[in-house]
Amino acid sequence: MSPAKADGGQAARGFSVSLRWLQSAHRLSVVQVEQLSTLGSMLVTDDLAPTTVRDPRGVRDDHLADALAALALPALANPGVIADLGSGAGVPGLPLAVALPSCTVFLVEGNGRKCEFIARAAAAMGLRNVEVVHGRAETWRAGLERCDVVTARALAPLPVVAEYAAPLLQVGGSLVAWRGRRDLDEEARAERAAGVLGLSPLEPVRVRPYEGAENRHLHVMVKQRTTPPRFPRRDGVARKRPLGES
Repeated sequence: MSPAKADGGQAARGFSVSLRWLQSAHRLSVVQVEQLSTLGSMLVTDDLAPTTVRDPRGVRDDHLADALAALALPALANPGVIADLGSGAGVPGLPLAVALPSCTVFLVEGNGRKCEFIARAAAAMGLRNVEVVHGRAETWRAGLERCDVVTARALAPLPVVAEYAAPLLQVGGSLVAWRGRRDLDEEARAERAAGVLGLSPLEPVRVRPYEGAENRHLHVMVKQRTTPPRFPRRDGVARKRPLGES
């Protein structure tokens, strides 16, 4: 047995919260549940895990279940390539890579230490369909017009996320952004930005990833036409001068 698999098995045994309902809800195999348990245990016990959520139930609910809630979307039915932007602790990218083993998942993260954690977690989980990209969405030229789905969770305001995602999506691809309570002003700004970028927003989808979860929404924007060649703008410009401001 490889060191990565041995470490992963030990980590999985340290995760004490049951994942049976996630297994049933998403039709996961025993191996997939073990992989999620490995990630869960690392998020709970690893001192270098970049998360403030440390209790097992919180990790299961707010990280694993919340990530897998997106599997209900048509965009996640059979994607070939996903890019998870600002991946942080590897969520939602790593749970989606577990659930969609035939999909290639790029985890794009600008912080080197977070990249190191993601890579260690992926190795411990035995994942072969992930690649860690150390960099920002604006500078990841290899990803331009390559992705079927771009995901973003707690990354930036919606108009900024839309600008990060649009150049990376193929026409017909979808941005999926995790948000909490709806903000109609922000959604209006995002819709204006989307029009510039070639994206079309759908009605936000309310999700309940675990019992007691409230005000959780998935925002989906579909790429209808090619994004203008002036995008992506230079590193940092999307935040400094966001599209969609009236």
